[in-house]
Amino acid sequence: MKSAIVKSLGVVAVAMIAFAPLSATAGASKTHGSFTGASNHITTGGVKIVKTADGGAVVILDSDFSLDGAPDPRVGFGKDGRFVDSADLGELQNLTGVQVYIVPASVNVDDFNEVYIWCKKFSVPLGVAALK
Repeated sequence: MKSAIVKSLGVVAVAMIAFAPLSATAGASKTHGSFTGASNHITTGGVKIVKTADGGAVVILDSDFSLDGAPDPRVGFGKDGRFVDSADLGELQNLTGVQVYIVPASVNVDDFNEVYIWCKKFSVPLGVAALK
């Protein structure tokens, strides 16, 4: 049940972002990347970082996102080849498809140049997307 609620909330958040009036997102910037697998895992698909008009941000894994599986996968930010623990956005919601993660106010997305799919259990990257 919890999984269905989280998934529904993610779909609602994507819809809200996609259909927000242009004036509400004026000045908001987007950045994006594509995942490549790491540590012998297959991770593919796109990711977008969307800054919102209120100064917040969300991370959106695209519909083509896919991870082959791993224990304890997380989503978070990194810089220059290193995952940053304090920028962990939480558990990966699903192994495939659209997912939305709200970036906490304590995390400045401009401080990072990568999005990670990270295995917390073994402290290894499962996939990395360099941001453009």
